[in-house]
Amino acid sequence: MPGLSAIEPFVVKDPEAMARNMAHVVEELGRAASAWVSPRETGEKKDTVAGPATDMVKTFSKLSEYWLSDPKRALEAQTHLLTSYFDIWSNSIRKMSGEETQDPAASHLGDRRFSDEDWQNNAFFSFLRQAYWVTADWADKLVKDADGLDEHTRHKAEFYVKQITSALSPTNFVLTNPEVYKETVAQSGENLVRGMRMLAEDIEAGRGDLRLRQSDYNKFAVGENLAMTPGKVIAQSDICQVIQYEPVTEKVLKRPLLICPPWINKFYILDLNPQKSFIHWAVEQGHTVFVISWVNPDESHAKKDWEAYAREGIGFAVDTVEKVTGEEEINAIGYCVGGTLLAATLALLAKEGDDRIASATFFTTQVDFVNAGDLKVFADAENIDSIEASMKEHGYLDGSKMATAFNMLRASELIWPYVVNNYLKGKEPMPFDLLYWNSDATRMPAANHSYYLRNCYLENNLSNDRMVLGGKKISLKDVTIPVYNLATREDHIAPAKSVFIGCDSFGGKVTYVMAGSGHIAGVVNPPEKKKYQYWTGGKPTGDFDAWVDKAHEHPGSWWPHWDAWIRKQDDEEVDARQPGGGKLNAIEDAPGSFVRVRV
Repeated sequence: MPGLSAIEPFVVKDPEAMARNMAHVVEELGRAASAWVSPRETGEKKDTVAGPATDMVKTFSKLSEYWLSDPKRALEAQTHLLTSYFDIWSNSIRKMSGEETQDPAASHLGDRRFSDEDWQNNAFFSFLRQAYWVTADWADKLVKDADGLDEHTRHKAEFYVKQITSALSPTNFVLTNPEVYKETVAQSGENLVRGMRMLAEDIEAGRGDLRLRQSDYNKFAVGENLAMTPGKVIAQSDICQVIQYEPVTEKVLKRPLLICPPWINKFYILDLNPQKSFIHWAVEQGHTVFVISWVNPDESHAKKDWEAYAREGIGFAVDTVEKVTGEEEINAIGYCVGGTLLAATLALLAKEGDDRIASATFFTTQVDFVNAGDLKVFADAENIDSIEASMKEHGYLDGSKMATAFNMLRASELIWPYVVNNYLKGKEPMPFDLLYWNSDATRMPAANHSYYLRNCYLENNLSNDRMVLGGKKISLKDVTIPVYNLATREDHIAPAKSVFIGCDSFGGKVTYVMAGSGHIAGVVNPPEKKKYQYWTGGKPTGDFDAWVDKAHEHPGSWWPHWDAWIRKQDDEEVDARQPGGGKLNAIEDAPGSFVRVRV
């Protein structure tokens, strides 16, 4: 009978084996609980969830105040939700009778979490799916329709609602996820035993915090199958190493290229492997490439602030490049917060009359933080006070904190699918170099991170000529060199609109380019892959959407477009340069030792 065959995968075949495995699940959960509790009992770990939880409650209190202050308004909202539930129930009954019905959650059918056919074909799970999306959309609408909320509170409410709805998705629970339920029945719960064992291991690996594994970390090693481009560490300061890569062409551009990556992550996102490596590709195009590899700081770096990173990082690297090549004009690239630091450093150097950086390229870099995206949720005055208090104990922010914040920006893609795969299905994640890099978090010095959060996210000082570096008030209007400003269309960290608005802060000509995809994939997009696209257009001023409407779309990678732009600034060539240039001895082979320090 069709009815029986449909429910057969959901019926437990071996109750004894299931019971035995459930006992093992409880055993592994006990181990996980012990791994969580032990560091807290010894004082090694202190819970910091109270601050974010309090902030969320305060935010929702302001939202509730609007809806509950008017009984009629509250009743209308509740009636709308209940009517939607009754419609789903009615549709489910009609569908079971063979009638064609409308799906109120049809706009979400492309969500990969609900790809199993039972979310459509099974009446129970179809009802769950529709009820979930109707509720999630209703909650989102409550925030959008609430009048009187200030912009920041509304932004936080939208973010917290998104986190809650992502966490409460029926796909995240054994009994309400048909794929997991069927797998649990088929394996008599062995998948859950493996999953809870992995959960315990991940809490132990995080020394009391959950270190969610997103990749098979055993398949990768920096310097072996990641960060493989040949080169040498030729200089080292207290906060960075400077790497020079070996040439592969007889001639190179006269102007060397210095890359300043973010210190929030490690530089090898630009050198994952030879096929994806921007660094390797740039060397092949005839650039003499230098890269800053930031230290993974500890207590001794607590007082290293933005000026230290500008002087001992970028300034030190510029001095090194000049010493090795003899060139007084270089091209510089800054990525994400590394780009923000580069922009501020350029303004400081301009104030001091240092014009050695002759062109600047920014990858997904914000200098104006008015439209800085969901990270602003974590960067209001109360949250920054809390972060600063937590940094006082050790002098740095633990890398896992920022990693968690970044993952929360895309929780439905970067958190919950791995919770389901690892802990409910009991499967090891697939090896993926990008996600290995994503997990390779770095700490941040207290002085540096506090300065960044307050001056950029909270007070937006850089774009308003209020930032003070080296005792001088700096202005981006003093940065008159040519700028190539790359944004990515789906960026959740440095939104394309935010990057566009920042173009107007500079004092010289800015070429704005918007690439397809997001913060990483949009940047790390080799031409050979023939993926995505990029847009070019006129001067980046006025309305962002109007610029996009008029922009010209180009298929594939933006890398060759950037290389042509660089050569347009100065295409003079010289004989290829070896690392150190006979002026500095190699300290060690690339990628160096700083990048290998894990937390």
